[in-house]
Formats: sequence, structure tokens, C-alpha cells
Amino acid sequence: MADELKRRLVHASGSGLVALYLLANALDLGLSWTRFRILMVVLALGTIFLEFTRLHLELEWWVYQRLYETLTREYEQEQFAGYGYYMLSMTVVVCLFQQAIALPAMLMLSLGDPISGTVSDDTLKRVKGPKVLGTMFLVSAIIATPFLYETPLAVVAAALGATVADGVTVQFGDYIVDDNLTIPIYAGVLAWLVVTFV
Repeated sequence: MADELKRRLVHASGSGLVALYLLANALDLGLSWTRFRILMVVLALGTIFLEFTRLHLELEWWVYQRLYETLTREYEQEQFAGYGYYMLSMTVVVCLFQQAIALPAMLMLSLGDPISGTVSDDTLKRVKGPKVLGTMFLVSAIIATPFLYETPLAVVAAALGATVADGVTVQFGDYIVDDNLTIPIYAGVLAWLVVTFV
């Protein structure tokens, strides 16, 4: 239980990236959207490097002993870990979309996912229960509103995308697609479609 709480707190800490951009922008500290994109790419590449060394070079650093065993689930020990998908998906939406779409998509992953997890029973289901789906949709809509309030349908679309990604398990053979990868991407794509075409 303590480890799960730590995982959720680490998950939520990703919202600090959004806060960094917004604060730097508000204080005119020179962190343009282009520079923020570069920062995200660097962080994603660093994550890929860490995972490559962990999985293929079998380096058991103190970081692995102290953090990985606590903050990763048992099934992630021998495969690309969820935090890697987390950084990749955030980087993808930052590189593909404008701030008003990418930033709430990031927050839906960093805040919406752990909040919906608190009402989940953590069993693997094809589709999660109504309580989990409703929680994720509500939290995601609240997150999206300050960014997309001029396009209410985009708020709904983004929240729906995040909810589907969080609540519907996608599986290819034995491989289950991690929702850390899909939540921001589904939310961003649906919001973009509405903003662009509706």
C-alpha cells in the first residue's frame, strides 16, 4: 500500500513539468514552447537510455535498488517500465500539438490517472467500472476546461479520450498497452480533431 502511494505521488509529480512551463511563461523567463519541446525530447531520450541500460546492460545501480524496486510494479521488472511510456507520451503530445491541447493532456496523465486509480480495485478488466470511468472523465474535464474553455466540445472530447485510454484495456496477444502511453495521446488527438474540424 505504501509503495502504491509512492507510485501515485511520483506519477502526479509529472504535473511539475506543466507548472514549470506555465510559471516560466508567466514570468517571461524565456522558456518558449520550442524550448519546452526540446526539454521534453531530452527527458524522453534520457528515460529511454535509463531503461535500455537497466534492461540490456543489467546495471544494478543504487538507483535501481532504491527506486526501481519500489516505484515499478513486478511485471515491469523485465520490460520497458511505465514511467518510460509516461515520458514518451508526454513528449509526443508536446511535439505534435499546441499548448492548449498538450498541457491538459499531460495533466490528465499525471493527475487524472492516479486519481482514478484511487477508486479502482486494481484488478485487470477489459473495461473498468462506471465509478472509475466517471471519475476519470470528470477530473479530465475539469483539467481541460481552463485550457479549452473557448471550445467546450474539445473539453468533452479530450476528457473522453483520456477516459477511454484509462478505462479500456488494449491487448495485442500477451502484450497489454500501457495507459501511460495512451492517455495523453488519445486526449490530444480527440481535442485536436474537434478544434481543427468542428
